[in-house]
Formats: sequence, structure tokens, C-alpha cells
Amino acid sequence: MKLKAPRGTNDILPPVSLQWQYIEDLTKKILHNYNYHEIRTPIFEYTELFQRGIGEVTDIVEKEMYSFTDKGGRGITLRPEGTASVVRSFMENKVYGQAQPTKYYYLGPMFRYERPQAGRFRQFHQLGVEAFGSNDPALDAEVIALGLNILKKLGLNNLEVYLNSIGCPECRVKYIDKLKAYLLKYEDELCSDCQHRLQRNPFRILDCKIDNEIIKEAPIITDYLCEECNQHFNMVKKYLDSIEVKYIVEPTLVRGLDYYTNTAFEVKYTGLGAQDTIFGGGRYNGLAEEIGDKAIPGIGFAIGLERLLLTIERQGIKLPIEESLDLFITTIGEKAKEAAFGYIYKLREVGLKVEMDYLGRSVKGQMKSADRMNATYTIIIGDNELDNGVATIRNMKSGEELEIKLIELTEKMQSMV
Repeated sequence: MKLKAPRGTNDILPPVSLQWQYIEDLTKKILHNYNYHEIRTPIFEYTELFQRGIGEVTDIVEKEMYSFTDKGGRGITLRPEGTASVVRSFMENKVYGQAQPTKYYYLGPMFRYERPQAGRFRQFHQLGVEAFGSNDPALDAEVIALGLNILKKLGLNNLEVYLNSIGCPECRVKYIDKLKAYLLKYEDELCSDCQHRLQRNPFRILDCKIDNEIIKEAPIITDYLCEECNQHFNMVKKYLDSIEVKYIVEPTLVRGLDYYTNTAFEVKYTGLGAQDTIFGGGRYNGLAEEIGDKAIPGIGFAIGLERLLLTIERQGIKLPIEESLDLFITTIGEKAKEAAFGYIYKLREVGLKVEMDYLGRSVKGQMKSADRMNATYTIIIGDNELDNGVATIRNMKSGEELEIKLIELTEKMQSMV
């Protein structure tokens, strides 16, 4: 076959798609308990949104966005992340005029041109949450706890929470001056990307995976926090302590997007290797003002679903998913097939999962199909059964058989499953 899926994308087929559905359903129940409501934004936006929101001197904007010009000459980008779109929607629809805080969640595909590897794709899927309208550090702690709750409900363990404060624009100015002075001493040793960042956005160098040794000895942001930011960070830690969430303060944690302020966090599982972050996020109090000229505080996180599923696999967790049928109807002859078609319609109407043969298989072949589909019950209908109005239904797990009237099939099945 000549046509294949583009590199960095993958098809999600059964039974794997059942795992996705299980995670989505479980997550939505948890989000409902935290009073988060779903938002759906366009899969593409004007390119300027991401340039302004994410930051022009970031790997995402400089290297990874799928951008093109549409027929109207407008710059369009497939969304590389979800936060900027949600903030744009919040501002455009004037949701800030309603009672706050506003709590959203989203679920859908994102697009980045990266080198495909385990847990990283060019089309990938994120579950994200965003909370607007409050700068309360308790909300920061709630968002972190929410993400951890989702992972724990899925059975994950051995997780590490990394926490930092990257301050506000005011206190960050002093820090960046100190950071730049330090990095200039090692300018020739920095990678080519960081040499470029040194003049335009030295803060981004802290996110570099190549210059780790140099960064280890760099000044740390928490030494330069203003009183307000320092107090906010201390309260976040206090709220996390109160619910016994353990964390590691990591002063070099800055995340890969320019819109973050104050709290930044990541949750990691070392068994994933280099790409060990399952979810991360933080506070972005300046993003709404950058996009919509109103100072609205916000905080959120995003979970990569592909990486989440990889973590579940690496930890040997079996999700409670069993693909099965309530009933498989085996037919003998065209008359029986027509009758079975009517029974199946009625059974499905009352919520039962029922199947029959559509390939003209023999009775033996149909029974094999029933077994492959993990049918709980089977029933054989032929001319004799139709003439007598009676058939035998069999429990495929226990082997128990029961004779029932066909006219009562729907009612009997409802009581048996």
C-alpha cells in the first residue's frame, strides 16, 4: 500500500481506543467533581495568537508550529497547545463579565513539528484545565491536586511533583539581569540555540536540555522574588502540605512557554526516560492582557494522553476494560435471519449490546464469532425455533441453558444482564 499516515501521527484502533474512552470518561467524572466544564475551541487559529501568547523566542513558535497562509492571505496555525485558544475564547466572548472564577477543561489534538519518539508525536492529544479570575494560591494547589487525582485514579504511582515560582514581570527583571551576566561568561560554551536566546530571551536558556551543567550553577529565580511573589509561593506550598502532596522545589523549572508567571509545576515518572513529564502547567497572569487587553489571572495544566497511556503501560496497569457482547444471535436460514434482525433492533433499543452474523457463516463459524466477541449469551434461531416460538439461550461462561419464548426475548435478556 503506497498511502500511509504522515510521520509523527498514528491511528487509534480498537481495543486501544477503548482505553482512551475509559480515561476520558473517568477524567470527566473527576473534572465534574471539581466543577470544571468543557470548552471546545477551533483546531486552528490566527498565527498571531500563538506568537503573542506563547512567545516568539520559544522552540514552539520558532521551530515547531504548523503554519500556513490561507486563501484569504491570513496566517493560520494548527494549535500547538490549548491555553492560548482558551484564553482567546474567554476574552472574545467576554466571559470575564460573569461570576468568577471560571473553570474549563478541554480535550483534543494538538500539532507540533518535532522528531517523533516514544510518547511524542506531531499530532498528539492533550487533556487540559484552565481556571480564570482568581489569583488565590489555593487555586494553584487545587489545580495541581486535580491533575494528581486523575493519575492516582488511573492507578499510577511513583510520581514526582516538581514545583517552582518564576515570579512576576517586575521581580523577574532583576533576575534576568543577574542570569544574563552569569551566562555571558559561558557564551562560547552554550549551544547555538542558547547563544541566540542569550540576547533575546535568556530566561529560555533554563529550559535547555543541552546546557544542563552550565545551568546548574546559574543564579536561581527564587532568590529574587518580590515579597508578594514569595508570599504567594509560600502559600501554594502550605496548601499542598495541608493535603499531604509531596513536592520537590526545582529552581530551574521554567516550562517552555513565555506566558507563565509565579507558580510552575511538572509531574514526572522516571520510567519514561528522557520524555518523563506526564503533565505540567502553571500560572499565567499576564496572558489575558497580552491577548485581550484585560488583566485576568489564570492557571492551568495539560496532560499528554499518549504519554499518559505509555506510563500506564510501563507501570503494568491493566485498565478495567472488557470488550464483550450481551448476546450473539446465531441464525439458520434466511427466514431466521430476518426474524433475528428484528429481535436485535428491539434489544439494542433497550440498551443491550447484541450482534449477529453478516457473512453467511455456518453455525460453527457463527459460534466461533460469538466466542471471539466474548458474548455472555448466545441463542440459535432456525425454522424449528420460529415455528415453535421457543429457543434455548446459553450462558457462554457457565454453560447453563434456559428455554425461553422468543416473544419474551427482550424482557428476559433485560433481566439476565
